[in-house]
Amino acid sequence: MKLKEIYNFLDELSPFSLQEKWDNSGLLVGNFDDEIKQVYISIDLDEEILKEVEESSLIITHHPLIFSPLKKVNFDSYSTKLLRTLIQKNISLISMHTNIDVTHLNRYVARDILDLDVIDSESYICYAKVNDSFSNFANKIASKLGLEYLKYVKCSEKIEKVALVTGAGMSMISEVNADCFITGDIKYHDAMEAKARGISLIDIRHYESEKHFSPLLEGLLSEYLKKNKLKAIITASKNPFKFCTQGETVE
Repeated sequence: MKLKEIYNFLDELSPFSLQEKWDNSGLLVGNFDDEIKQVYISIDLDEEILKEVEESSLIITHHPLIFSPLKKVNFDSYSTKLLRTLIQKNISLISMHTNIDVTHLNRYVARDILDLDVIDSESYICYAKVNDSFSNFANKIASKLGLEYLKYVKCSEKIEKVALVTGAGMSMISEVNADCFITGDIKYHDAMEAKARGISLIDIRHYESEKHFSPLLEGLLSEYLKKNKLKAIITASKNPFKFCTQGETVE
C-alpha cells in the first residue's frame, strides 16, 4: 500500500490544515510513493520502539519528532538519533498533533476516558457539564487517569462547567469559559494566573492525558487498513518521568 493513500485517509479524518501555526504535523520522514508493509501507532518515538519496528513501515505519532528546523544532523540529539534509524530502516513517519486534538482527541478523552457530559467540542477547548463538588470531581479525574497524586488549584467549592485540553493547554487560559480547567504541564505562574481569574485547575499531566491517542487512532484506522490487508500495531512509548511519594525509595 502506498504511503500517499494512508496520508490522504488521515487528512480526511483529521485535516492537517487544522494544526496550529507553530505545529509540525504531517509527513515528516518518507516519500508519498513509498510502499508500506506495516503500520505502527505511538504517542512518541523512542529508541526502544524503533528496534522493534520492521523495515519499510509507517509510524504515526502524536508528537512530531521535528518541531523546529534542524541546522545540523550529527546524531547526538533526541530527534537526530532517531532520524538516523528511521532513514536506515526506510521507515516513514507521520505526526498528527494539534489537528487531531481539535477533531478527536480532546473530545475522546473527555467523553470516553473521563466519562464527562460533553456539551461543546467544536473548538480546540472541549467543554462538559459537571454539577459536582470540586473535591468529588477532582478525585474522580484522578481515579479515571490512574494518577497517584493530584496537583490542583481550587477556586470554588462547586464545579458546574469544566474545560479540557489534553497535553499542555495553559496558553489558552484567557479563552476558558468554565469553573475549572483540566490540562497538563501546569506551571507555578500558570496557577497564579488561573487563581486571579477564579478558575480552578486540575493537572492531568501531559503523557497521562495524551497516551489515549494510540487506541483512539487504532480504532479510527482499523477498518480502512483491514480492507488493504494491513493492521495498526500500538507501540506505546514510555513516560520518561517516574514518580514517588515521600518515604518511597527512588529507583
